[in-house]
Amino acid sequence: MKTPELLAPAGTPEHLETAFAYGADAVYAGQPRYSLRVRNNSFKNVEALGAGIARAHELGKQFYLVSNIAPHNDKVRSFVRDLAPILEQKPDALIMSDPGLIMLVKETWPDQAIHLSVQANAVNWATVEFWRRQGINRVILSRELALHEIREIREKVPEMELEVFVHGALCMAYSGRCLLSGYMNHRDANQGACTNACRWNYQPVAHTTDQTGDLIATSSQQTAQTFEPKEILLEEPNRPGGYIPAYEDEHGTYIMNSKDLRAVQHVAELVNMGVHSLKIEGRTKSTYYVARTTQTYRRAIDDAVAGKPFDMQRMDELEALSSRGYTEGFLRRHVPQEYQSYEQGSSFLGTQQVVGTITDTDDQWLTIDVKNKFAPGDQLELINPAGNLRFTAGTMQNRNGETMNCAPGSGHIVRIPKPQGLPNSLRFSYLTRILPTI
Repeated sequence: MKTPELLAPAGTPEHLETAFAYGADAVYAGQPRYSLRVRNNSFKNVEALGAGIARAHELGKQFYLVSNIAPHNDKVRSFVRDLAPILEQKPDALIMSDPGLIMLVKETWPDQAIHLSVQANAVNWATVEFWRRQGINRVILSRELALHEIREIREKVPEMELEVFVHGALCMAYSGRCLLSGYMNHRDANQGACTNACRWNYQPVAHTTDQTGDLIATSSQQTAQTFEPKEILLEEPNRPGGYIPAYEDEHGTYIMNSKDLRAVQHVAELVNMGVHSLKIEGRTKSTYYVARTTQTYRRAIDDAVAGKPFDMQRMDELEALSSRGYTEGFLRRHVPQEYQSYEQGSSFLGTQQVVGTITDTDDQWLTIDVKNKFAPGDQLELINPAGNLRFTAGTMQNRNGETMNCAPGSGHIVRIPKPQGLPNSLRFSYLTRILPTI
């Protein structure tokens, strides 16, 4: 059985190092001006990209450059010029969606590997075969596919490498091709400037109508003082019985907000299909998110290749992350009963919170750069590339050796007694507090 590639996001050098430390085989990062990942991207120039690519190759890993914008004429004119010095740094592949830009790359650099972006919306085997005939090396399939559809594509076009998203944010639009941000905020998601308007908190405002029937706000204040939670069940007249629930509370409504994708329970089936790459979404995510997701999916892949049954602990590991709730997306229509509690019973804040990173250690103490409040007696977990360790926080001291009742939060340096069983290296480690269940 072929072991699929585990592909993780790397918008900064720190994300890149973290991804590789926790088991990623490859990372991807956006090309400035020509990708949909312009925010929180440290690879803003040729030198930074070159350093990231060189570091990946030094570790025997892959670096994919994302150039998946839907370009207008002005960006087409400058694309080849701006890409030339970057390709001299030897990225392992370009992730692209626009046929015109793909044509220009093929004409100028015929041997350059190209992966078709999810933005190109490949949803059937004939489309995948079309792109194979154009010289594309890999197709990143749309998120809107079911498992049986992925399997059929694999069988119909066995020569093509396939990549599938297994974790991360989902967009309300078709594989991310959204106009909402551009319409509401004049920042086009298809030009790399998405404001995530679908995930905002929308609040009701008192209003009236003018002579033309337009709605005019009568107050800038939210009507929360007299607001009562609303539960609305929508039905389209031509589809009786097809009910859609919508909710609104004192915080507003998130009617357009999708849950996050989590497909760790399907890794074994994707491995058995022969999917070449399993991809973690990570736009604007923290290094802890990269560490936790990469570690969990690495374990799931290795278990699947070894023929081991799926370990439900993988689900719990991902519950430790803050999320918008989890969904399997379109992979299955009916979810088995044993997964239902995960779909409905998890905290959006996650079951764990990052409280610090390890800055130093000796025979007796762990020195911690505090990120969030924790105290002696709290249940902690050390997340480390070599394995995780749970323990109870003991006596706490500040940097002067004075006893403390708690670590108040970010900006403090504290030390706690060193637990037994720590890994040899604490690089890329995160300390989390296990939150009490309600």
